[in-house]
Amino acid sequence: MEIHIEDPLCRIIPKFKAGIIEYKDIVVGESPQMLRGRLQYFQESLFLDLDSQAVTELEGIMEWRSLFKATGKDPNRYRHSAEALYRRIKKQSYLPTVNTAIDINNLYSLQCQIPIGIYDADKLSGNISIRVGTSGDSYDGLNGRSNSLENIIISSDDNGAFGSPFVDSARTAVTSSTQNALQIVYLRPSMDMEEALKLLNGMSKLFFQFHGGESKISISGC
Repeated sequence: MEIHIEDPLCRIIPKFKAGIIEYKDIVVGESPQMLRGRLQYFQESLFLDLDSQAVTELEGIMEWRSLFKATGKDPNRYRHSAEALYRRIKKQSYLPTVNTAIDINNLYSLQCQIPIGIYDADKLSGNISIRVGTSGDSYDGLNGRSNSLENIIISSDDNGAFGSPFVDSARTAVTSSTQNALQIVYLRPSMDMEEALKLLNGMSKLFFQFHGGESKISISGC
């Protein structure tokens, strides 16, 4: 599987990069108490911090809002997934546990203030391109709605868009049946390569503790 960032996106965001982790032969299951407790505790801590700070003042949230604006999407109407999680927590509407893969994904998204997607690799076809969505791009999302992806950064395979920093598709959702997965970490352009690799390695190690299998790390950038 090759992952390519298309030139028009690079012209808009010259320092755009995405972390890629490919997982093979994993076992996804119900999150143990340790992981559930860690996610819950972190959300409770964030709730207290957000009592005196607006979500949009956080550096990672702010930077990704600027990327939505750069591609032509109003960040006040279309919020990237990390901001959406933070806004839930500010309302004390904590995230429910889903499974080991999704819970780890959400934990890192909250910790790093960036959108992160995880996808069932066996439901993907061909190579992956990361680009700006057009009027013809849409999918049924995990939010239970049909989502237009025009002017939003998207990830797509031979069958069309399947993920974005906005909301991911239902087509490639990770479940307890998932054996191979692709994780796309929509990094902050301001993050340097050393910091990005450190983040990806940490995610991969934690993922391995709960899922076993093998992983391969790379970074695709402009």
